[in-house]
Amino acid sequence: MKQKQLLFLHVFYWSMFLVGTIIVPEFVYKKGYIEFELTYLLTSLICFYFNFFFIVPRFFDINKLYKAIMGFSISVTFFVLIRYFVEEVLLPYFLGISNYPEGTNFGYYFFDNIYNSVTSIFISTVFCLFKIYSNLNEERMQLAEQKKNAELKALKTQINPHFIFNTLNNIYSLVYQKSDKALPAIEELGQLLRYSTKDLEKDFISLDKEIGYIDSLTELEKLRIRNPELITIDKNIQHPHLAISPMLLVPFVENAFKHGDFRNKGFELKISDQNKVLHFYLLNFKKEKMKDSVSGIGIQNVKKRLEILYPKHKLNIKDSETEFVVDLKIDLRNE
Repeated sequence: MKQKQLLFLHVFYWSMFLVGTIIVPEFVYKKGYIEFELTYLLTSLICFYFNFFFIVPRFFDINKLYKAIMGFSISVTFFVLIRYFVEEVLLPYFLGISNYPEGTNFGYYFFDNIYNSVTSIFISTVFCLFKIYSNLNEERMQLAEQKKNAELKALKTQINPHFIFNTLNNIYSLVYQKSDKALPAIEELGQLLRYSTKDLEKDFISLDKEIGYIDSLTELEKLRIRNPELITIDKNIQHPHLAISPMLLVPFVENAFKHGDFRNKGFELKISDQNKVLHFYLLNFKKEKMKDSVSGIGIQNVKKRLEILYPKHKLNIKDSETEFVVDLKIDLRNE
């Protein structure tokens, strides 16, 4: 919900509250209880925003009813204590009047005011939930926009001209040498470009396409690596047609090729989907001069997309001085 709309709701509610609790009783019915109507207004105002800013954000959980009940109880107790302090302590001290007859015990006062507190607490809770829902919806829209921007960026930079130029040079050398690897390399490049121009436009693609991109990328990168045998890939895919958001696994592999040490160590990649739960494990060793974090914008974008698309995912990243490890699990059964 936009801030102006939320502000309008607050102003509207308190305007109606003011009319209903003070203006009408005093100027229409002339009840003559202005002091207590003002204390009720003050208490309701304090309790409303206490519940709005502190209780609902911390205690309201649709999956944990006991927390919501606990939060409601705290708000009710807070309302009663504030009103009791104002009406039964301050007013008698300064004005010599109180709302309840002398000798009224606190237990009676408490239960009698539960009803009076419900309106403010209920409306406050509704307003806060509207705000939370609006913020989540706005965040989803922003992340969706970021995803689209990331996909467009991927079309322009992930398969960058420098990479294509080097790959074509390598393929040219293979063709010149009449190597049997030339045709497979051209095919891998074609697969990679096809993925980039078509599949990134979709919200979801099949798991085998995402892995196919990783395979093509790996085969092409092997052309520039002296010891390609250091790259070990273990795939155990039983459900290749499971749906997954595109470019979700690839950034981790690209990161490994960009910052990895392939002179002596290479990297290890394991992908499986047992029980339709994707398990992606990647270990690569950093170059000697790479001692700082290698988690770039691409990986940060993946983290945000995982949070919104797969909120129950498990992602553990170990970024030490010598190695970078990604351990990711995603439940794809509902996709």
